Amino acid sequence: MENKSGKVSVTTENIFPVIRQWLYSDQDIFVRELVSNCADAVSKHKRLVELGKAASADEDYKINVIYDDDNKTIVFEDNGIGMTAEEIDKYINQIAFSGALDFVTKYQEQSTDKSGIIGHFGLGFYSAFMVADKVRIDTLSFEEGAEAVSWTSEDGMEYTIESSDKTSRGTSITLNLSEEAQKIFDAGTLRMTLRKYCSFVPVDIFFIDVKADRLHEEAEEKRRKEAEKKGEEFKPSDISYAPINNKAPLWLKKPSECTDEEYIFFYHSVFNDGYDPLFWIHLNMDYPFTLQGILYFPKTDNVYQSLEGRIKIYNHQVFVADNIEEIIPDFLFLLQGCLDCSDLPLNVSRSALQQDEYVKKLSGHIIKKVSDKLNELFKNDRPSYETYWSDISVFVKYGMMKEEKFYDKVNKICLFKTVDDKHLTMDELTAEKKQVRYTNDKVAQAAYVEMARNDGFEVIVLDEMIDDNFISFLEYKYSDLRFKRVDADLTGEDSDDETRDKLRDFFRAALSDDKLEVSAKALGADSMPALIMESEQNRRMQDMRKQYEKMNAMNKAAGQEPMNLDELFPIKTELVVNTDSPLIGKLRALESMGTKKEETDRLAQHIYDQAKLAHGTLDSEGLSRFLKYNTELLGKSADNI
Repeated sequence: MENKSGKVSVTTENIFPVIRQWLYSDQDIFVRELVSNCADAVSKHKRLVELGKAASADEDYKINVIYDDDNKTIVFEDNGIGMTAEEIDKYINQIAFSGALDFVTKYQEQSTDKSGIIGHFGLGFYSAFMVADKVRIDTLSFEEGAEAVSWTSEDGMEYTIESSDKTSRGTSITLNLSEEAQKIFDAGTLRMTLRKYCSFVPVDIFFIDVKADRLHEEAEEKRRKEAEKKGEEFKPSDISYAPINNKAPLWLKKPSECTDEEYIFFYHSVFNDGYDPLFWIHLNMDYPFTLQGILYFPKTDNVYQSLEGRIKIYNHQVFVADNIEEIIPDFLFLLQGCLDCSDLPLNVSRSALQQDEYVKKLSGHIIKKVSDKLNELFKNDRPSYETYWSDISVFVKYGMMKEEKFYDKVNKICLFKTVDDKHLTMDELTAEKKQVRYTNDKVAQAAYVEMARNDGFEVIVLDEMIDDNFISFLEYKYSDLRFKRVDADLTGEDSDDETRDKLRDFFRAALSDDKLEVSAKALGADSMPALIMESEQNRRMQDMRKQYEKMNAMNKAAGQEPMNLDELFPIKTELVVNTDSPLIGKLRALESMGTKKEETDRLAQHIYDQAKLAHGTLDSEGLSRFLKYNTELLGKSADNI
């Protein structure tokens, strides 16, 4: 054939620096691009065989990735369709893309959108020049009588085409790694990168480490000579290569053909999770768009550090990215799974994905399938759904707040766990009362819980970080609904003003706190002598204060003046004295006698500390004081036995 030299046809000569800087944000992306090209070549040959336009292959299709540490080269080799000299000239030398100048202009500027445009301009092959000082293609077309061709370039611009000594159909691409790339890529790194991007490529992939093979052969030769000297029989051990990928992932099967064991095994093979998944959704559709995949609901035990899952996005079984929020609503990131979207326009920028109608429909369909699965579980197997609730509640609540479509479909099956470990829907919880009583800690707030239950309330437990925002969200959705913590409203008959004023003056004097808010109610003889009441509004303000405390810490570290949080968020609590309590009656009698003032003051302090202890707001100094006096009282009680 005629040797040929020339320059790759592009509309501007500085295109490759732009490619390196903007088009490929991850240096390892060349592995995905070149393996994808190999897989495409194999797929094309298979199709031609099916159409009778190519002779049937007499060998198994495969892709070899060969790493030679001594020579610092990587070879990507397939036995697919191959190329002729004319096809190299067309597909390699003439980088045909529309709007090249617009592309260059856009990405030479300081753009913030650097991701998601790989392959859009037919430049996948040229990702090799990110890591290679020299790239060589050797290829032989499937066409009868075709001549093997070699293409070589050191910069992606100037090239040489000449005859090749390749004798088998297909293409091999040899990369001579640059000095910088040699520091990054070795056999282990390449193996991990192949598993990252190519675990499910639909062609067997074999990774070959030339140096490891050579060392094995040297060791075998040494063993052979030693056996020969000893007159022993030499039994060679060969290196056996197995594909590093699974070319038939479970999502390709029909859901009816998959067992629970297969779903669980696939989950563990993809995600490093010590737990089995709770349940899963198998997506398999080809209309109105092609979508396959499996979404898993992981067991979390509400460990917030582990709640962030991974939705792996694939295109024709080639990994693209984790958690592309333009496709998958971010609340679904709490799940784990694989989605293969072969129709997805992944080769455009994310800003374009946000406007793409197909993407919007795809996202809506995924939301629908997830909500349908939850409703199906609730309707057909509510006991199991309730056992899952502690693991999926954060996901459901977050999804309801983030996505209106999801809220519309699942708000009737959102559960609330009571202090009795029952699970109620909102309709069940508010069947008789439009007010909801809740506790953050049913043990610490047991006294308040019991009083609320005596008032006819089903007390629910809200102990997740998301709950403060969630109840505000529900109050917005249900205009007549109000949530109150059990300490926000104590039911009982108010005392007369005179009794209240006397008790207020007594406790203020005994505690040396003339600003203490005190009220008096008949709470029942069996209830505590006093309780702390904190309004729901104040409680929510204190939660807001915690956020500002973090901001203050950041401002202080930056040398800025901190905000006065005591003025912005004053703590407002009220001591409610139980006028039905026998102890309060005795205390009032002692106080009216005017004797033993020191003891009555200490007893008043103890009652106040006990109220704060039950409320969960007693500080360390108060706890120490409470325990000391309690020990004294126990001693006196023992003396009277």
